Parts: sequence; C-alpha cells; structure tokens
Amino acid sequence: MDTSIQHGSGVVLEPQIYLASRSPRRVELLKQLGIRCQSLPADIDETALFNESPADYVIRLARQKAEACLANLTPAQPILPILAADTTVALGSLILGKPVDDKDAKAMLKTLSGTKHEVHTAVALAFAGNIEVVISTTIVEMMELTESQLDAYIATGEHLDKAGSYGIQGRAGAWVKRIEGSYTGVMGLPIYETMLLLSKSGFY
Repeated sequence: MDTSIQHGSGVVLEPQIYLASRSPRRVELLKQLGIRCQSLPADIDETALFNESPADYVIRLARQKAEACLANLTPAQPILPILAADTTVALGSLILGKPVDDKDAKAMLKTLSGTKHEVHTAVALAFAGNIEVVISTTIVEMMELTESQLDAYIATGEHLDKAGSYGIQGRAGAWVKRIEGSYTGVMGLPIYETMLLLSKSGFY
C-alpha cells in the first residue's frame, strides 16, 4: 500500500499518523494542528450496550476503532501513531448516533429541537503499545425548529453520516443558540484535547 502524501511543494511526505476514520472534517481539523494523516477507516459494530451511558459509549468505540485499525495494519506499513475518534449526541441517557435514513434523521432533529443536549467526542491514540483515551463533552442549545426548516435541511443531505443528524459547521449551525465546551468537539475532533493527547505521548 502506498502511504505517501503529495505535498503542495511537490515533495512526497510520509503521513505522520494514521486516522481510523473516513471523516474529511477530522482530516481538516488535524491539518489545523499541522498534522498529516492517512485515513484507514475502522469498521466496527457501533451498537450501544445495555444501559451504557453516552460517555462510556463513545470512549469504548474510540478505543475499539484504534484497536481495529492497529489489527488491520500490514507488516509493509510504517509504524505510526493511530488516532481514532467517535462522536455521539445525547439527550439525557438517549444516544443519538448517525441516522439510518431521512425519516430517522427528521425524528432525531425533532427530538433535539428546542433542547439543551450534549455532544460527546472521545479520542483514542494508539502508540508504542498503549492506547489512551480522552473525552470532550459540549452542551449545545438548539432553537425550536419548524417542519419547513426540518424538511429543507433534510433535502440538502447534510444530515447524512452525522451523529444526531446535524453538523454544526454547516447550515445547522444557524440553529445553535450557544454552546458550552468545544466547537471542534461538536464537529467530531476536539483539537485541544487531541493536542494534549498527542503531547502526552511525546508525539506533538
């Protein structure tokens, strides 16, 4: 497998880390930290366990994604840190993950309309035989949404593959009255906590 990345100067550089995700948002957020990455998505069962809290849920999935990515590496691939993350939206103990279809997405957004809810993002780093996990929790206050607003948003397709069926960095950002916590955490990768995790490992 070719693990090189084409730099703007024309110089081919090795990725600094593997990212156990296909999320372009996470790739862009890592670029803010000056970190190159190669996406190696880890497909795992994301079903919540019985009575599992939203925080425990994302911590477990982030760790499992890092473990799965590590297990899938071949001897030909360079040894690099593996970063994994998982995000979920929670209203109390109710976990709102990615929608299965448009109907599911609209139902989620109706549930979140006019609420203060939490967005949990756990970040895991696998390196030098260890896996460490940190979590960021942000409170999001969302305005009351009308049927027409919901239908127009669903029509954009922006809700697809997003926890809670919305992305704060897109059109749904206009619905957010205020947040308490990490904006980038709501996007899917809290860069402050990620930087601390990488720094603690001696990488960043």
